[in-house]
Amino acid sequence: MYKRIFLLTLIFVFFISLSGQALAQTYSFSLDEQTVDVYWNEDGTISLDYVLVFSNDTFASPIDYVDLGLPTEDFSENSITAEVDGRPLSDISASGYMGDGIGVAIGLGQNAIQPGSTGVVRVHVEDVRNVLREDSQDKEYSSAVFSPTWFGSKYVHGDTALTVTFHLPPGVQPDEPKWHSAPNGFPQEPITALDDQGRVTYSWSNPSANGYTQYLFGASFPKEYVPESAIGSTSFLEMLGISINDLISWTCCCGIGLLIIMVIGLSIRSARRRKLQYLPPKVSIEGHGIKRGLTSVEAAILMEQPMDKILTMILFSVIKKDAAQVITREPLDIEVAEPIPSGIHPYEVQFLQAFTLKKKKARRAAMQDMMTKLVKTVAKKMKGFSRKETVAYYRKIMERAWQQVEAADTPEVKSEKFNDVMEWTMLDRDYDDRTRRTFGSGPVFVPIWWHRYDPTFRPSAPSRTTSMPTSRGTGPSVSMPNLPGGEFAASMVTGVQTMSSNVIGNLTDFTSNITNKTNPVPVSKSSGWSSGSGGCACACACAGCACACAGGGR
Repeated sequence: MYKRIFLLTLIFVFFISLSGQALAQTYSFSLDEQTVDVYWNEDGTISLDYVLVFSNDTFASPIDYVDLGLPTEDFSENSITAEVDGRPLSDISASGYMGDGIGVAIGLGQNAIQPGSTGVVRVHVEDVRNVLREDSQDKEYSSAVFSPTWFGSKYVHGDTALTVTFHLPPGVQPDEPKWHSAPNGFPQEPITALDDQGRVTYSWSNPSANGYTQYLFGASFPKEYVPESAIGSTSFLEMLGISINDLISWTCCCGIGLLIIMVIGLSIRSARRRKLQYLPPKVSIEGHGIKRGLTSVEAAILMEQPMDKILTMILFSVIKKDAAQVITREPLDIEVAEPIPSGIHPYEVQFLQAFTLKKKKARRAAMQDMMTKLVKTVAKKMKGFSRKETVAYYRKIMERAWQQVEAADTPEVKSEKFNDVMEWTMLDRDYDDRTRRTFGSGPVFVPIWWHRYDPTFRPSAPSRTTSMPTSRGTGPSVSMPNLPGGEFAASMVTGVQTMSSNVIGNLTDFTSNITNKTNPVPVSKSSGWSSGSGGCACACACAGCACACAGGGR
């Protein structure tokens, strides 16, 4: 009996000692602040200035290493300098990095951040190469995409005040670059300015970000400001987030297994793409001539535009016709006019009826039913006509609409033209960026229906009205409500995002339910097989990007 008790006691003490060691090696901290200045240099490289503020938990082990992820492996360790609380650090090593991608480990040594303490780590990285890609939408532009470092979610907790500032290459003019869509939680339009070197800057900030999520920020600028040799093309492997070294290593280790994974990945990608192909294949059967008389919404269906964009086009249409008014933008809710005005299309009536339903699930189902009927109606109208010729015809209408707006010589005339042809401009696949370029500077005189779209707009506010001569004749000046161009463009562009996030939910799932009815998968009579696999890769979900893949635990 005593021997048994003695043995159990030894086992108990053994496990207690192991627990004590595990506790002593526990990393747990908050990343209170992360500020990153990204300098896109004229030689095509980038330089980075990091400021990271850590607060170590009282029960955790000292923060003795900081893992910093970098965009590519093409950098020099000797070019990196670091300090903690103003004290320089010399232990900087790529070989000690323990993240999921590429980076360096910065040893704090005797300056480790102790439990219950806060420390400020500053890092400067000079000349990281191979970071630019050709813009996937404009071959005359280079794409600059960057993701600040992040840490494992099992180590970091709480909010992070995150600020990322791009300093574009010297010589880039303010009206030349374009910013990319920002991550969730960040303003879609960055703060623009000039730094002390006269370089154009884009800044994104979010006081409630976190330290364990990868956030991607991007901009594009003309290729002429960097050497052509510094701009790489986006390969298929890079789109999948796979480097050449990874491919060689995985091929040696996995062989045929890697090939199977790639085939499965392509199959999944193809399946997802097919879910968005809602137009019946019979529409593509070659007919003769152009089908005129389609509405802009029906033309968008023919072009197989994204469903959230088409629903936004319908929303603008019913608002312009005084059939609805937005009550709240977040979440999106509208008030339907009673009675519904005349001149409303059947699909617009169904759209309005869907918004009378209070439950999200019922409203989404009604929207899907409406879009299914609309797709079938367009398919019926296109019977005997050439889809190719018809699409080209409506693209010309769209381009002429933009030309009318862009050729206007005054903000007042430009605003008036845009109001007249707005629904046709939305057919442009580059609608977001073109709207920002067209209205990014100067005032925009809002249409009379604007307050029905933007419930926060107050036309009587002194700061939003400008005394202008009337556009017709030489009559007296009138006070016309206006908005800054950037604010107007952002409001138009975010309409699609609001529709997607608040009304239809996941775009692929929403569209897939419609595709299953309008373009179902043909039933196969042959047998098949299926397989599943898992894996881990550091990938950047963007075209033409080079971004920091980082992880952490120290």
